[in-house]
Amino acid sequence: MTRRTGLYLVQMPPRVEASLWRRLRFEQEVRCREQIFSRYRTLARTIARRQHGRRPKHGADLGDMEHFAYEGLLQAIDRYDPLRGIPFGAYARRRIVGSIADGSARMSESDATFSQRRRIETDRARSLCDVQDRDPVAALAALVSGLAIGLMLEGSTLVVGADGVDPRPNAYQSLEWRELHMVLGRGIAELPEREATIIRQHYEGGVGFVQIADLLGLSKGRVSQLHAAALGRLRRRLHGYRR
Repeated sequence: MTRRTGLYLVQMPPRVEASLWRRLRFEQEVRCREQIFSRYRTLARTIARRQHGRRPKHGADLGDMEHFAYEGLLQAIDRYDPLRGIPFGAYARRRIVGSIADGSARMSESDATFSQRRRIETDRARSLCDVQDRDPVAALAALVSGLAIGLMLEGSTLVVGADGVDPRPNAYQSLEWRELHMVLGRGIAELPEREATIIRQHYEGGVGFVQIADLLGLSKGRVSQLHAAALGRLRRRLHGYRR
């Protein structure tokens, strides 16, 4: 398997996808739902970008449209019947377009100013702050380091962006920067399964905590806790590297 998990899933053979649907529908393997979502996440983002190009001057921004596209994809996964013989991509496309249209229509002008990007950043910050029994200095340190790790994850091949750009460190970046990314990569590989899924979906695909909660069958608060726990593990991994 290539390290670029999202790309691997897009190229998944039809027989493998058929196996995922069988295991999800008839054997109730919930993990297959996340794999199907990852396979079609790029489709949802592509449709969102296309719809964004057709939007009125004062409407939902791209981040909001991606948010609605993910909601539509999740609805499509839950309602799709693989026994009817309709390709899931075609079925999902209609649900995604409809979800974007409905979501954009629901948004008020004030909602539109608060973009999905800001929602994501707010969720991250709250996740890192919602830890009890911590003194203010330690809380601030955890917040700053957690947000910094998030920026590293977004700008690296540890999680791959949907635009296909190769963000690997180039010849002008320091050896230490490369080593930090290697340490982070090993840390992500050792995360518990749910924490790894949250990191992958959130930083690779820009999926919000609400959609991840739906995807994993958890509350948004629990996703927030697991996100903070994952970044805490990665922070400790980097701290051990620096010593």
